[in-house]
Amino acid sequence: MSGAWLHVIGIGEDGLDGLPPASRAALEGAEVVIGGERHQTLTDGLSAERLTWPSPFSAMIGTIRSYAGRQTAIVVTGDPLWFSAGEAIAAEFAPEDVRFYPHVSAFQLACARMGWSIRSVATLSIHGRPASRILPDVRPGARLVVLTSGGQTPAEVARLLTFQGYGPSRLTVLADMGGPTEYRIAGVAESWEEIAPDFHTLCIECEAAEGTAILPRGPGLPDDAFVHDGKITKQEVRAVTLARLAPERRALLWDIGCGCGSVSVEWMRMAPYARAIGIEPDAARRDMTLRNAEALGAPALELVAGAAPDALAGLEAPDAVFIGGGLSKETVSACLAALKPHGRLVANAVTLESEQLLADLQATYGGALCRLAVSRAEPVGRYRGWRPFMPVTQWSFSL
Repeated sequence: MSGAWLHVIGIGEDGLDGLPPASRAALEGAEVVIGGERHQTLTDGLSAERLTWPSPFSAMIGTIRSYAGRQTAIVVTGDPLWFSAGEAIAAEFAPEDVRFYPHVSAFQLACARMGWSIRSVATLSIHGRPASRILPDVRPGARLVVLTSGGQTPAEVARLLTFQGYGPSRLTVLADMGGPTEYRIAGVAESWEEIAPDFHTLCIECEAAEGTAILPRGPGLPDDAFVHDGKITKQEVRAVTLARLAPERRALLWDIGCGCGSVSVEWMRMAPYARAIGIEPDAARRDMTLRNAEALGAPALELVAGAAPDALAGLEAPDAVFIGGGLSKETVSACLAALKPHGRLVANAVTLESEQLLADLQATYGGALCRLAVSRAEPVGRYRGWRPFMPVTQWSFSL
């Protein structure tokens, strides 16, 4: 690391005085200091050339490269590699050119102020992201520490929690942590009327109101958790489907013939930062997918209007593929060609013709073929009886 010219330095509200010796030496030895207006204020007194980055930060990468060979410091809040610019910088510059200097993060400070063990909380960011991204982690007794977009975020989160049946949840705004003017604001979601400062960290203690339906992270959310037109991968079949798709952190799913998006939404809920692209030719169903994604905490779900295999052209290679509609040999061939190493493909069929196609595909490629028959108990007059759904034939295959 002795040859590094780019130094990414975490800082707190106590400014230069709160930096450890190595961080302070790197900052004071820099010829160029890059940071936001707030960071420039916190490092007032340095003689280096100053540069304030634009938004988004990605627009600054080329400018940073132009300083190669000059000692350059990028100042960020807290830990550069925890919901900060460090991840993007690490991806763009050679390891030998960059050195990272972590500071105590907002998450650590918030947990210390609240008396919470950091391993027992969900650490989230909705900075520049929809507030609904917190929803997969919202459940009774959960504690969330959230980086926000500004002073309006606590009120937005309070409304969201109340709408979801979590109005009794307690919110705590922690502002200026580590600085001389540190303070907090506390209240309850359903009666929140407080005004928060632009720069703060939000702590949430989740509590459900009586009668609130508690949704698990998955798999197998109740069918009535989704807006749909009747054509939905049923809860029991969906749970088996997702188990075979095996959601993973940051993994990408192609959901072909996504319908109301039930599989895509659950995929994204089940693994941190999991992504999904839904391919659906019907506009009304794409609209249902968007509504479900927002309501259930997967607002980053992407949609493609069209039918496979043509609509697959140019899409990012997936880690997993689910074919719930539009099954054909051509679609399967395109998916297998696109799948990343160790990728998974799952296809469901309910018609005799599509069932025969899955049998042929299993004979050609291998994999597992199974038939899922689900019946639910429903009233039959004064009694109860089993009401069966159409059996689903499922082919699953792994590279």
